[in-house]
Amino acid sequence: MGEAATETTDRRTPSFAWGGVGIVVLVQAAVLTVLSGGYGFHRDEFYFLAAGKRLAWGYVDQPPLTPALARVAAGLFGETPAGLRVVATLAGVATVVVLALVARELGGGYAAQVVTAVVTALSGYVLVVSHMLSTTTIDMLVWSVLGLLTVKLLKSGDGRWWLAIGAVTGVGLLNKWLVPLLLVALAVAVGITGPRKVFRTWWLAAGAVIALAAVAPVLVWEAGHGWPMLTFAGDISGDDDNRLMFVPLQIAYLSPVLVPVWIAGAVRLWKTPRLRALALAYPILCVVLLALGGKPYYSLPLLMLLTAAGVQPALEWFGRRKARRWWLVAAAVGAVVSLAIGLPVVPTQALGPVLALNKEQGEQVGWPGFVTTVADAWRQVPDPATAVIFTSNYGEAGALEHAGITAYSAHLAYGDWGPPPDRLDGAVLLVGEFDRPARAFTGCRQVAVQDTGIDNDEQGTPVALCTGTTAGWSTLWRSLRHF
Repeated sequence: MGEAATETTDRRTPSFAWGGVGIVVLVQAAVLTVLSGGYGFHRDEFYFLAAGKRLAWGYVDQPPLTPALARVAAGLFGETPAGLRVVATLAGVATVVVLALVARELGGGYAAQVVTAVVTALSGYVLVVSHMLSTTTIDMLVWSVLGLLTVKLLKSGDGRWWLAIGAVTGVGLLNKWLVPLLLVALAVAVGITGPRKVFRTWWLAAGAVIALAAVAPVLVWEAGHGWPMLTFAGDISGDDDNRLMFVPLQIAYLSPVLVPVWIAGAVRLWKTPRLRALALAYPILCVVLLALGGKPYYSLPLLMLLTAAGVQPALEWFGRRKARRWWLVAAAVGAVVSLAIGLPVVPTQALGPVLALNKEQGEQVGWPGFVTTVADAWRQVPDPATAVIFTSNYGEAGALEHAGITAYSAHLAYGDWGPPPDRLDGAVLLVGEFDRPARAFTGCRQVAVQDTGIDNDEQGTPVALCTGTTAGWSTLWRSLRHF
């Protein structure tokens, strides 16, 4: 990939490509904004809106940052998909800028920075998580910023960068509990390859104090509630599909076209002694995630860092070969595929092939029909004043709540938000699949089935009308709780 590419730490840092990168992010923001209302809310977005209306320092499955952002976005821009996704768009734009800054920090000039911005904005992973608000959306930005700060720390050896790393880590811990995995991978890598002197400074302790201070209220909440996040994380790690599809899905999520680019980035960093740890951190993180059963996309922000490092040597390599026109064709095809996978540009009736790679597209389809199905079934309830709608998951409860229909669920944080009052001792409209409904509900008969028109989690959802419960809701609630 060229000897010059291995000497990034000895070069003067180029100027930032404000013009080129600015154009890229303006186009990115425009496209995301125009398409932000496509299909509709994702089930998780209903959940974030509901959690945002019940702000707390923690929830059984997540810290408070994303629900808080959902509340702010809904208040400022409206409780609509487009309004909520302003946050996702801004996070996506910021991620592109940060990775262009990584390319600059590694000695990349104008072309390398702009191409980094383009490939980042068009990667399937960034498109998916920039289109809708999720904890992963914020995590992507946090990890990218931590990657940039780590590059600065390793290049300069200036311990003061630990203060910024601590602050960003604190923000990350307010959003999701994955940041420690990145820090562990980086720490182990630096411990193996150096420069280990970055650990021998009191600035590291100061950064740790900042991170702990930021997340302290969440830790107090977790401790007071029995550390529910550990239970939730254990449920995720039990999914063997995460391990089987770990490598293939990472390649597919980022884009197969970018494989030679991030490989070039890994080689480039490995040949740069002060930055070698960044190349080693990625396989270390993958090993940790495979051992824990983590989801394949958890490590993608670190893979994006390798991609940013690989753009300049890739440009130099392809510039010397006539085959570059074929790579451009492949890149164009890859971009089209990423757009189809990540954004609502494919008609819903043709989403089948897309769902094989991005099932989240399907989770944005069919919610208005779902609400109508439940509302129609509710009309069959003999005495609505004493009846309850009880759903099997947070998405169903959130969609009904957003539509102004009172519904309860024992799933995740909805379980903490309480059972129906015991005075509601009449009929129960059961929405969804339940493991053991006979233990809690009596006289159940199916009255409707949801047809979303596509193969998503709500396709075929049954709706049953039950005559009542076997005990009061407060008595049953603990047995109904589930993660």
